[in-house]
Amino acid sequence: MWRYDRVVNGKRPDRPSNPFAGLAGLRDELPPGPTGHARLADAKPALGPARAVIRYERKGRGGKEVTVVEHLGLNNAELEKWTKELKQTLGVGGHLEGSVIVLQGDVRPRLEAALLARGVRKVTVS
Repeated sequence: MWRYDRVVNGKRPDRPSNPFAGLAGLRDELPPGPTGHARLADAKPALGPARAVIRYERKGRGGKEVTVVEHLGLNNAELEKWTKELKQTLGVGGHLEGSVIVLQGDVRPRLEAALLARGVRKVTVS
């Protein structure tokens, strides 16, 4: 496959390397639809738990740093779902201990933003 930055004998190849370049012309034939901003305005924000408490812990964990999320007030199935999605969002490991989500490392600033985006109304970071 040809590349734009590849130069052969002092000149660039005449064929572009983008296999999707031909699809750009078909975009004009599509019917008009709602823009991204219109869809976001119509969507109602999902209401999550009323509050969450985020703590940083190291004691009793062999010196390993963890971030703990408590007081979400969700059932076990939802807690497992939230744990999985928070781990993927933040790119860290973690697990569920009873009704507490434990995430590896100190991710308090990023976790607060992720929880607010998921609809938690009040986040307390300690």
